[in-house]
Amino acid sequence: MHIPEHLNPVIVSLGPLQVHWYGLMYVVAFFVVYQLVLYRIRTEKLEYTKQTISDFMIWVILGILIGGRLGYVFFYDFGYFVAHPIRIISPFDFLDGIRYTGIYGMSYHGGLLGTLTAFALYCRKNKINFWRFTDLFVTAIPLGYTFGRIGNFINGELYGRVTKMPWRMYFPSDLLHQLRHPSQLYEALFEGLLLFTILWRIRKIKVFDGFLSGIYLIGYGVFRLFIEFLREPDSQLGFIWGPFTMGQALCFVMVLAGLVIFALRKGRSV
Repeated sequence: MHIPEHLNPVIVSLGPLQVHWYGLMYVVAFFVVYQLVLYRIRTEKLEYTKQTISDFMIWVILGILIGGRLGYVFFYDFGYFVAHPIRIISPFDFLDGIRYTGIYGMSYHGGLLGTLTAFALYCRKNKINFWRFTDLFVTAIPLGYTFGRIGNFINGELYGRVTKMPWRMYFPSDLLHQLRHPSQLYEALFEGLLLFTILWRIRKIKVFDGFLSGIYLIGYGVFRLFIEFLREPDSQLGFIWGPFTMGQALCFVMVLAGLVIFALRKGRSV
């Protein structure tokens, strides 16, 4: 029950500089995805070069960071950032002097949109088949995502709703100090490890270009739709329609997008 209270989100402090586990998990996630993609290219004799993947990783990292930040601004706290636009990029709070608060708030769905933008621009610039290229990466992305959710758990953020389940936990940032679902671990397991296992096992199935991308969108969307019922809604937003959260609404759009890919791409040659 008390595991999160014994986890220090800071790995090491060097004066004002702090190295956080969450930031390290981002680095690990990008490295894991990069290595898995290179493994596929090498073992499956795919047409891409290591240089192509290395160059694209810069694009996709920028897409995730910029998209994730802007997604949080627009999807989860638009009113606040309209009133305080400097806080979108500034780690300082100027309301009462100058106070360092860091930059908080990243949206998975914003990061997804940023990633898709990076794919579209890079593929167009280098004359690469968009769907084949996304199919290459989506088999690896969920494993990288697993580390991000573990980072959330160590940070004690994005915890679940109050529960009486035997594996319930206290989270230090919960001002009510109630026992809650460790929903970050649920997401790491289902949206991360399980989805990765599914996509990795079927990665060589040749149906149509975009097939794996569609499976990814539907799989992630369905898993998170259900896990969101156990996750505490964002305090500044709450429920947006009945029992449903913003995350569920965006996941519903993901599932629809995956089904549209199947409808439009089915029957096309690989």
